[in-house]
Amino acid sequence: MTIPTATYRLQFRNGMTFRRAMTLVPYLKRLGISHLYASPVFAAAAGSTHGYDITDANRFDPALGTAEDFDALAATLTENGLGLILDIVPNHMAASLDNPWWRSVIERGQASPHAHAFDIDWNRRLTLPWLAKPFAEAVADGDIALSADAEAGCLALSLPGLAVPLDPESYDAALEGDDGVNGRLLSLADIARREGEDRFHTRLRALLADEADRARLEARLAALSQDASHLEDVHERQHFELIHWREAPKRLSYRRFFEVTELVGVNVEDDKVFEDSHRLILELVRDGKVQGLRVDHIDGLADPAAYLTRLRRDIGDETYLIVEKILEDGEDLPADWPVSGTTGYEFIDRMTHLLVERKGAERLRRQYAALGGLTDVAAGLHGARQSMIARNFAGEVSGLKRLAIQLALSEETHVDVGEAAIAAALKALLGVFPVYRTYGTKGALSENDARLVFEAAAKIEPTLDPEEKKALDFIVTLLTGECAPRQTTRAEKFRRRFQQLTGPLMAKSLEDTLFYRQMPVLGLNEVGGNAGREEFLPRHFHAAMAERAARWPLALSATSTHDTKRGEDARARLYALTAEPQPWIDGVTRWRATNSRHVTRHPDGPAPEPELEWALYQALLGAWPHDLDPQDDEAVEALLERLFPYIEKALREAKLRSDWTDPQEDYETAVKDYIAALLSPDNRLFLRDFHRTIRPYLRAGAWNGITQAFLKMTAPGIPDIYQGSERLDLSLVDPDNRREPDYASLQASLDAASDWPQGEETLLDGRLKQALIARTLALRATHRDLFENGDYRPLGARGAMKEHVVAFQRRHGDGRIIVVAPRLPNSLMAEPDGMIPAERWMDTAIDLPDDIKSLTNAFTGEPVEPQAHLRIAGFLSDVPVALLLSD
Repeated sequence: MTIPTATYRLQFRNGMTFRRAMTLVPYLKRLGISHLYASPVFAAAAGSTHGYDITDANRFDPALGTAEDFDALAATLTENGLGLILDIVPNHMAASLDNPWWRSVIERGQASPHAHAFDIDWNRRLTLPWLAKPFAEAVADGDIALSADAEAGCLALSLPGLAVPLDPESYDAALEGDDGVNGRLLSLADIARREGEDRFHTRLRALLADEADRARLEARLAALSQDASHLEDVHERQHFELIHWREAPKRLSYRRFFEVTELVGVNVEDDKVFEDSHRLILELVRDGKVQGLRVDHIDGLADPAAYLTRLRRDIGDETYLIVEKILEDGEDLPADWPVSGTTGYEFIDRMTHLLVERKGAERLRRQYAALGGLTDVAAGLHGARQSMIARNFAGEVSGLKRLAIQLALSEETHVDVGEAAIAAALKALLGVFPVYRTYGTKGALSENDARLVFEAAAKIEPTLDPEEKKALDFIVTLLTGECAPRQTTRAEKFRRRFQQLTGPLMAKSLEDTLFYRQMPVLGLNEVGGNAGREEFLPRHFHAAMAERAARWPLALSATSTHDTKRGEDARARLYALTAEPQPWIDGVTRWRATNSRHVTRHPDGPAPEPELEWALYQALLGAWPHDLDPQDDEAVEALLERLFPYIEKALREAKLRSDWTDPQEDYETAVKDYIAALLSPDNRLFLRDFHRTIRPYLRAGAWNGITQAFLKMTAPGIPDIYQGSERLDLSLVDPDNRREPDYASLQASLDAASDWPQGEETLLDGRLKQALIARTLALRATHRDLFENGDYRPLGARGAMKEHVVAFQRRHGDGRIIVVAPRLPNSLMAEPDGMIPAERWMDTAIDLPDDIKSLTNAFTGEPVEPQAHLRIAGFLSDVPVALLLSD
């Protein structure tokens, strides 16, 4: 298998094309990258900024370039010794008229050759939540009309900005009788039945190309559009039903990605659908243009194991394969998945054990609670889930309830429980499910997955009445596969739907709700993170890395991605608050008093609330450019423009006083006005105070960023670098974190880093971090076996600063490396520049294994005399971390 040394995630679109990416390849090679890791490159919905709304998986997005352009990029990578990893999206496609498969299903319903491609409930019409108001109201207001779409070659129901194709079989009713044009349209409908829709659309386009015919047809359609009852009749004859977008959570007839109605679930488990949606992907792998695949949202699939087994068979054993999957504490990937591991969210979480100080985190939580903030994560998550179950996922829950009732009332089962009891038991179980999902398909769940179900059921059983307990027992039998044999097929469907719901429910409740409601330590609110963790201890990091070395040594290790809530260096700054919380607590107290006049009073409370003020100051710290002069009004304004989208998203994701479906403009404006007042040129007193107070945290955060990056490159796993984060990533949540980096500056600083960058400025602006990454990746390339296959052993420390060092050994065969880095750097830094001189380590030493006979400092080339207790001051001087080699 082709194993990466290091990957570099590049976000295509928004100006990044195949040809432009070619120009970056020499830089990536010099940085030490072995594989370019590309965001989705296939045709996506018009104007897509991310590419996950795919419209055609067998065609490159024209916005990125042609097939020839892609080939040129692949060739350039090969010429430079780099590989290519593609992000593929098997779970969903764009529910958009840009998607020819979706358009066909809208037009032809179950007669479409692509009807089986999507996860649609065909017991009713396909619901399209594209109306800004209920259908009858839209008709009365003239928002819906009959039209001829000359470009697409069809008749349509036109909405503002959309022309929804009609079923050709309904043309006769739509036109109410025969004239010259209508007669020919009806004959074309027969062609649609006999020769297929492509032939039909081609002929209709030709007919509409005649100006006289088109004008006559358009006049007739315009006249008929004045009749509301006629429009309603035509609408009733379609395979689709237009509904108000607010109805989607309860009435949607297709599986969607999370709660995004614009993305429809794909039945990729169907062999034909798999073949049709993977044709180009497999061709690129077989032609040697792609060496690895990243599978997006693996938990959305009906049967991830079967999909991955099929994919592995088709791409062969030499192709690197990873999956996007969030693992909870103690959770592991299923053993039967033929992959090298995950995309690495869990690495972010495990780093908190090193970079967060437990007592300081608790002090910050207490202060947050004193301001009125909620700190009970378990209760907060349960409340968020209940809200999601009742509102955002009401349709999915209702569908599960209907399936359970049908099974309960069937002759084979006949469980005497009412609908209300089943609904209550189902919602209660969903409300406490501990992981993103289980993986049962046919037959019983695995022992571990069954245990999760039983434990969740035991947790809620005391809260249920006798009938609800009986309903819960029945639901558990459906999930664990212990139901009656004749009910197996329908039970499997229930289990599949349940499993495909728990993941989105967890993600939206935790990452996209709770993380914006409970914010005592903002850096902990991260994808894959545990915001409720109270015990941050290095031994937990070491245990996780030892297990990673044993089980998933080739998984990616991420610190920033396109989906993280903030950039890795912003997060590292926020970790620094826990090591020295009191100056921050005192600062927030002052700033709230200074800026109290900017708080707006509303009937439902102040805007912003005290706990939200607390979080806003943390967000400001994380995003503050290291060189921002508070006197520079233009630079401060640029920061403000970045903060506004973040604030809007944070308020709406919290779903407390505003949300996406019902934005409260007065409240949102008041909060934005508050942050604008903070950064106003008229608020110099605050700006100077804030800038002075955060200076130590900028330095400590930069050291945290150094350690975080260094350990990512040396601990078990394949280091993944998100675009631009090789220097300084202070981004906020998307769209801020998807801005293109300044590659000219990145290239220039790497070119200039022939010697180790020295001084505070190189620490703060990321040049030291970039140089460290380049040097460490070069060492990875020359010691591949050691980094890819080496075991993991933590090394103890002793002396005055023993709590401020992390050290471990990697060993494979006769080779080994010793890794040493600082942690909790606040008390290590010296004034006036915030650097860490060797003398700060005093007598601190690490405990070496007694069989080491020689050591060389890989960064300086100098020999290091092995000692049972190796003093750190002897080798941590010009370089802030150490990588000691022993052959």
